[in-house]
Amino acid sequence: MAYENILYEANNGIATITFNRPKALNALNGALLDELSQALDEIAADENVRVLVLTGAGEKSFVAGADITEIARCNTLQAKLFARKGQAVVSQLQGLAIPVIAAVNGFALGGGSEMALACDFIYASENAMFGLPEITLGIIPGFGGTQRLPRLVGMNRAKEMIFTGNMLPAAEAFNVGIVNKVLGPDTLMEETLKIAGAIAAKGKVSLRAAKQVINAGVNVDLATGCAMEVDAFALCMASEDAKEGTTAFLEKRKADFKGNLEG
Repeated sequence: MAYENILYEANNGIATITFNRPKALNALNGALLDELSQALDEIAADENVRVLVLTGAGEKSFVAGADITEIARCNTLQAKLFARKGQAVVSQLQGLAIPVIAAVNGFALGGGSEMALACDFIYASENAMFGLPEITLGIIPGFGGTQRLPRLVGMNRAKEMIFTGNMLPAAEAFNVGIVNKVLGPDTLMEETLKIAGAIAAKGKVSLRAAKQVINAGVNVDLATGCAMEVDAFALCMASEDAKEGTTAFLEKRKADFKGNLEG
């Protein structure tokens, strides 16, 4: 379908969603969140898509946060509904069965950081800036930032970021574990798509199993997590890709994964 606030394309197993409100620094409004949810549904239903890359239009911003002009008009009930919508879409993003990479070019503030934190990992441009500055507006993060950030960087560092509203440049975000890799602005998408391609070439069943077990395992004790891993490992061995991967290893050739979720 046609979108007005995002760009969507899919090629060679890689889908790309680009936040496309550059005049508003790609700020998140209700219409954009609705379109993003629809695009995520489209991706979830497309068996040909193996990896999703999320980025922002222009050089200045990934997502500069929620649209303040929209938030400023909210009463208490409207604010609750807006936060619920944002959390639902961010959770939908995190819940995608396929790997999701954020390619952060410029500002990732407020809802932008929250959106990036819901991805499986983040590659950032050297000019990227991360932060949850809602406290400077007299509010707090509302799209899951108070919950996801402490789980990634620890409670004390998350409190410092949220209480001060200070922004972290890409290099510092890398040092604290928010960002996996910092790249030049001109090479960000090239390198992100390169790693996305490498991931997309892996077995579909094993990719989904690995993501599911990792995400579920962090919320349970070690023994329960390891039990989930055993079950997922066994299920992977029933797949066509597992047969191809082990055979290719024994035959000393590169595996050609073409399996689907049914075999």
